[in-house]
Amino acid sequence: MQAITARDRQAGLTGLTLTDMPYPQATVHDVIVQVHAAGFTPGELDWPATWYDRAGHDRTPSIPGHELSGVVAELGHGATGFSVGQRVFGLADFTRNGAFAEYVAVEARNLAPLPAEVDHTTAAALPISGLTAWQGMVDHGRLASGQTVLIHGIAGAVGSIAAQLAREVGARVIGTGRSSDRERAGELGVDTFLDLETQEMEEIGAVDLVFDLIGGEVLDRSTPLVRSGGTLVTITQPDVRLVDGRSVFFVVEPDRSRLTDLADRVRAGKLHPLVSTVRPLAEAPITLAPGTRARGKTIIRVQEN
Repeated sequence: MQAITARDRQAGLTGLTLTDMPYPQATVHDVIVQVHAAGFTPGELDWPATWYDRAGHDRTPSIPGHELSGVVAELGHGATGFSVGQRVFGLADFTRNGAFAEYVAVEARNLAPLPAEVDHTTAAALPISGLTAWQGMVDHGRLASGQTVLIHGIAGAVGSIAAQLAREVGARVIGTGRSSDRERAGELGVDTFLDLETQEMEEIGAVDLVFDLIGGEVLDRSTPLVRSGGTLVTITQPDVRLVDGRSVFFVVEPDRSRLTDLADRVRAGKLHPLVSTVRPLAEAPITLAPGTRARGKTIIRVQEN
């Protein structure tokens, strides 16, 4: 099968190449998916799991792109809940080969049925971005109606979904970003947009929840904004200290039921993932090269929908 592979950690995105790889073998509880569309997470090539297996052994050449949408091609022993030919989407294990390939092996529990009304390109933009937003805002942040949430990186793939979920809950949404993000923030219906290039964060005032997708100085300046008893949730660094509040650092986890919830929202027109670029598999190395990524999710089309 054709696949995009990473062989040299030092080369980063420029080291990705289109090559022939063996058809994946289904282990116990695996589903082999014929991939139609796949997503890539910035920083993925920095993850140790991209280069080493759980025992610490080199597993190159590895295949990146762990968000996928496609059709079930084969069921491994013990794989239940799906049938051959069924449309599915989900999240491939980070320590195994990903979905920048014509076929990928995925644990059945990491997949969810894909409604006919949702196309593969949209579905491939949901797993990491959607689950990160849901787990950050709802599971860890416990956002409730009437509360105020500050979302850093509002115009990105995760931030834009988080904003939509917050509005659905009935929260007041403050979003931050660059000057060029203001229009997108308006489209998302945020109550207040803060330009990190020209405005002081202290203008915001106290908030119930900070959802941080940026880290660094932006995160440091956010801690005083969390009101007493509030929560700061971040995906960027652990051990953030608050004077009187709760801080949570987390890494996204697969969740079939939440994927189903997200797909249902897309089908109902309540959720719109931000897809900025769609390119064929052969163009993935060029599309993802430094300096070429557009705002929003980049999706690689492997098969025609």
